[in-house]
Amino acid sequence: MAKLVSSTYGDALFELALEKDSMDTLFEEACFVRDAFLGNEDMLRLFNHPKIRKEEKTAFIEKVFQGRVSGDMVGFLHIIVTKDRYNEILPIFDYFIRRVKKHKGIGTAHVISAVDLSDAQRKAVEDRLVATTGYHTFEMDYKVDPSILGGLIIRIDDRVVDSSLKTQLDKLTRELGMLQV
Repeated sequence: MAKLVSSTYGDALFELALEKDSMDTLFEEACFVRDAFLGNEDMLRLFNHPKIRKEEKTAFIEKVFQGRVSGDMVGFLHIIVTKDRYNEILPIFDYFIRRVKKHKGIGTAHVISAVDLSDAQRKAVEDRLVATTGYHTFEMDYKVDPSILGGLIIRIDDRVVDSSLKTQLDKLTRELGMLQV
């Protein structure tokens, strides 16, 4: 159900952004609102509290976001409250942000290496990903994990390319184990 709610409302916001030609603005505002809720647990708790009336929640939205985001975003937040979907606010904005990134051809790649990569190596990885995927650019997330011994593990969406030395050694060990039987 949560996925259905997030996609329904996220798609509605996406269509509004297309219709009003305000994709960049609504994208930035969605990131701002999402980060505001993520950065303040009290605000999220207040927004989700069952004993606080809708009128108080809409007044809260006005106080916190009016003047900081567009009227379209404030109106969208009002709809979320009116329709009792405030407990889904983070998944709604997460879905919308992913949808805008996909629309713009922006991918997110998580790269794990055994050692810290140089700037030239990072650029080479990103250029290779742009050349071999349908994305125009990437938001790159690099992590170092010495336990992989060498090579890279790259995750984009639900796809993983594991060229780590550890995985190759594990595979070779399994294959050699099968030969002894």
